[in-house]
Amino acid sequence: MSESKDFKPFVPAEKTMPEFTGTSIVLGILLAVVFGAANAYLGLRVGMTVSASIPAAVISMGVIRMILKKESILENNMVQTIGSAGESVAAGAIFTLPALFLWAKEWGTAAPSLIEIAIVAFIGGALGILFMVPLRKALIVQEHGTLPYPEGKACAEVLVAGEEGGSKASTVFAGLGIAAAYKFITDGLKTFPSEVHYEIPAYKGSGFGADVLPALLGVGYICGPKIASYLLAGGVLGWFVIMPLIVLFGADMVLFPADVSIAELYAKGGSFAIWSNYVKYIGAGAVACGGIISLIKSLPLIVKTFKDALKGFGKGTKTAERTNQDLDIRFIIIAIIALVLAIWLVPVIPINLFGAFIVVVFGFFFATVSSRMVGLVGSSNNPVSGMTIATLLVASLALKATGTIGQAGMTAAIAIGGVICIVAAIAGDTSQDLKTGYILGSTPKKQQIGELIGVLASSIAIGGVLYLLDSAWGYGSTELPAPQATLMKMIVEGVMGGNLPWGLVGIGACIAIVVEILGIPVLPFAIGLYLPIHLSVPMMIGGAVRWVLEKVKKGNEQKRVVENGILYSSGLIAGEGLVGILLAIFAIIPIPGKGTLGDVLGGFLPNLIPALQNVNIGNIIGIIAFALLTLSLWQFCVRRNKKA
Repeated sequence: MSESKDFKPFVPAEKTMPEFTGTSIVLGILLAVVFGAANAYLGLRVGMTVSASIPAAVISMGVIRMILKKESILENNMVQTIGSAGESVAAGAIFTLPALFLWAKEWGTAAPSLIEIAIVAFIGGALGILFMVPLRKALIVQEHGTLPYPEGKACAEVLVAGEEGGSKASTVFAGLGIAAAYKFITDGLKTFPSEVHYEIPAYKGSGFGADVLPALLGVGYICGPKIASYLLAGGVLGWFVIMPLIVLFGADMVLFPADVSIAELYAKGGSFAIWSNYVKYIGAGAVACGGIISLIKSLPLIVKTFKDALKGFGKGTKTAERTNQDLDIRFIIIAIIALVLAIWLVPVIPINLFGAFIVVVFGFFFATVSSRMVGLVGSSNNPVSGMTIATLLVASLALKATGTIGQAGMTAAIAIGGVICIVAAIAGDTSQDLKTGYILGSTPKKQQIGELIGVLASSIAIGGVLYLLDSAWGYGSTELPAPQATLMKMIVEGVMGGNLPWGLVGIGACIAIVVEILGIPVLPFAIGLYLPIHLSVPMMIGGAVRWVLEKVKKGNEQKRVVENGILYSSGLIAGEGLVGILLAIFAIIPIPGKGTLGDVLGGFLPNLIPALQNVNIGNIIGIIAFALLTLSLWQFCVRRNKKA
């Protein structure tokens, strides 16, 4: 795969292969809904999502090549193009829209309807794709040797290595099956707690533990040891430095937002009470500041991309060459105008026509940022939340200045943030997919239509997923903390009502500045500070497994084991996410006289074996189970594929 100016794709432009077929559309839509639901659950639990491109590509090869006995690499690519859109729509939606559900409960009003959610999601997704079309030639083609688009290139390599498709697909499905069984045993049958926690009495204010779940192990492996270590470092600062200091010096002090003394708070709720009342706000300040720092650092790149994009608008997209055909620029302009009108007319976004144009301007701005950022650091490290925070701050201040305050103002701010968040997420995903297509020799126009289909399917499904999860556990609960959406809600409330503990937020912002001065990536560190350490620990274990493998394996062997681990980890994430959705369904199915189906399943084994109700025994079983799960990750990494 040459990086020269004379680059030739895997499938030449003059060659025509099956690409945009009924099989690819149906399978792509199915994967978009599945990975969208799985990532929605993952993001609401841990505050981050993972790219679905590679697992979607591998599953596509397993189905199209092994089951349907068809041979078309471009058809496989179309499946992953449509399928990966679900993850991006889910990421944008779950980072913002659950805030509307939380407010609905507080205010006693109705939550947004399924239609409203679908419209907001589709508007954001469609804008992200349409903005990316004129950026394609500037970023994907002209900078082919400059911007690596790591996930897009990796996905192309997986598809090119089609002869290994069967064994690779089996690795994904193995991870999916093991994670599904594990998740059902722990959170479905309640055999052991999914969260292991220990207080440290000798070091008051601190605590330690881990959520012993497959998805976290997989996320840690995919992110790698560096990102995982930054996350853990943030958690260590919060749980072993800041919290003990608060308890040590706070004592009998009553410190807002708590309404009792710190000593009483700690005596009743332990370390979690200190975290939820104080460290969460410090972490929120760090995440917000980190997002702004990321944007400031990328300003030179943004300016350059804007110039290239504006030049691209003046050039036609018609060409005789198949591999250089984009959606017609006239269609793009008309579609964007139609979406502006939709933003203006949709009741859930109560802004005027001028405000709708402002949303589009911000959307194009952040689409360019996202497209270039994922080209450099990959989709998993794309600071979508930082862009959303910046949007919410500007939108909230603008709405407040124009007199749109209270419930209407806060709802409008979150809706605007939701659209922009989805724009940024889908623009990054589309960039990676178009890079994969450029390397393989796909038809860009067909990929862009595929992206729109994936966004439409995911937008229709995501509302049902959000309602299902909220009905089962409720946002802000232990099962679904919805960390990003809770953060967005706090920011809007703080700007609109001035009721944030700004001192704590300011401390977090200063910590982020110190971290940046030290040369440490701010966002992963800040997210680690904002989330409970119980999420960072299992991710660090996954990252450590990858670190050891990269140290002991070299050359092609290292590449093989790392790829095996990524595929298996993708399966772990998908498996837990899908069973999480299944358990959510069980949690709302009533059983007369016994609560819900989830209650019946959860009480079966603990009632049959009373020892399982003992916290210490449960923690020990959980640690052993997670150790075995980690061992399975190692084994699937080092095993030799049958066709390798």
